[in-house]
Amino acid sequence: MTTEPQHPSEGTRRHRPSPVVAVATRDLAAAGVASARAEAELLAAYVLGVSRGRLALADGFTDGQLDSYRALVDRRSRREPLQHLTGTAGFRHLELAVGPGVFVPRPETELLAGWGIAQARDLAGPELLVVDLCSGSGAVALSVAQEVPAARVVAVERSPAALTWLRRNAAARAGAGDRPIEVVEADVTDPALLAELVGEVDVLLCNPPYVPQAVAVPPEVAGHDPAAAVFGGADGLAVIRPVIDRAAALLRPGGVLGVEHDDTHGSVVPDLLAADGRYTAITAHQDLAGRARFATASRRADRPAAGTAGTWQTGSS
Repeated sequence: MTTEPQHPSEGTRRHRPSPVVAVATRDLAAAGVASARAEAELLAAYVLGVSRGRLALADGFTDGQLDSYRALVDRRSRREPLQHLTGTAGFRHLELAVGPGVFVPRPETELLAGWGIAQARDLAGPELLVVDLCSGSGAVALSVAQEVPAARVVAVERSPAALTWLRRNAAARAGAGDRPIEVVEADVTDPALLAELVGEVDVLLCNPPYVPQAVAVPPEVAGHDPAAAVFGGADGLAVIRPVIDRAAALLRPGGVLGVEHDDTHGSVVPDLLAADGRYTAITAHQDLAGRARFATASRRADRPAAGTAGTWQTGSS
């Protein structure tokens, strides 16, 4: 459960944030948390009810707030995700509710979302249709809905636990004035997925489970992210293969696909797209650290002769 920030009453003894955060930083670093200082400050800001940028101006911790802060630092030292402690995850311009049962969205996926948003803006029209497969918390789908209000957005997720978070976030964003998205409970590997939308989708985005089964992942992932949202079978492609196939049916001619993948699949996924024969303009994209991150392609107007494979290029994100 998320620890709610406590608010001090008048006359309560206060503890200056700087030395308290310094101790927390040391403890988090010793526990192997990579961004120890930043996370110590974020937790302090959460408990104090201020932004991180105003932490130095805060009055300080009350005794109760200090106890709450130390408890959160202890949980983070045991590698519970920061986002589970605060109950939210930032993604592009959104703050999403997250917790046990849903994959915590990563900053790297903002690149895929940004690409999809740019594509949708270029195609903007009265019938613009964007589909987000393996939607999880709704990060990609809700970003598109917020930033391209002309788009009809359909988010597909199969996990009951993740669907709870997805629907919660979708309701919150609709309540804030964003265009409501449509949530569909379905398995993206189903050969009949979204049968009513065949040949109609303009932009299809997917951040599937793609980590090969034998790969070791950080404690935050291994102990808290749902395994079904992380691992994509023995080679990491168990979901990507059927998504590539189904996307070709769902996309209209000229419609575009963007799929995130493991950083070891920088040539593998583009090769799968090329071998399918129904895609063109296949491009491999890297993240800001230069790691292979996602692949994109455009649906051909017609399928070439059997055995004809496409070619692909490397692009920047």
